[in-house]
Amino acid sequence: MVCDRELHPKDRTCVDLSQADDTTLLQLIEQHRADALGTLYDRYGRLVFSVAFRITNDPLTAEDICQDIFLRVWQKADMFRGERGTALTWLARMARNRAIDVLRRESARPEKHSVSWAHVGRDPVSQDLDLEEQAHLALEKHRVRSALAALTEEQRQTLALAYFQGLSHRQIASALDQPLGTVKSRLRSAMQRLREVL
Repeated sequence: MVCDRELHPKDRTCVDLSQADDTTLLQLIEQHRADALGTLYDRYGRLVFSVAFRITNDPLTAEDICQDIFLRVWQKADMFRGERGTALTWLARMARNRAIDVLRRESARPEKHSVSWAHVGRDPVSQDLDLEEQAHLALEKHRVRSALAALTEEQRQTLALAYFQGLSHRQIASALDQPLGTVKSRLRSAMQRLREVL
């Protein structure tokens, strides 16, 4: 429990950071409160690592990415926009984008061009969450799996190559031996279908 004189100068309200919502933590991080960053890291550090590891398949690279993401949060917490999504989705998106950038820079892409959607959503960090968070995560996973089930196999494979392996449209076309226009069309229709379902 930390007494927050800056946010509440009149009554010096004490803030229990472990109970604070994500938006409050990010506001405190904007004010360079290291304890708020620590709480956010405790809450989502394993998840960010897991996203990075799933893409890079390298624990050391995933750790570096995780550190980079939380350094970026420290420096640019004001970039978070609650109306665009939760802190969890913001962090996961940053981790995914950073991991893809690392793969592109190092040209260290996996050799296989097939991805099993059965592994999507399996996350070892979920066991560290409390029951309410686990239930919420389970519902989100169910929604995503149901949405993916509504896609064709070709759409699922194209999405997997784009979002989990970070391949460009041209690279996907080459990997699947399909015309570039077909790949773009599949991705566009798949994303449109996911928007409708989700």
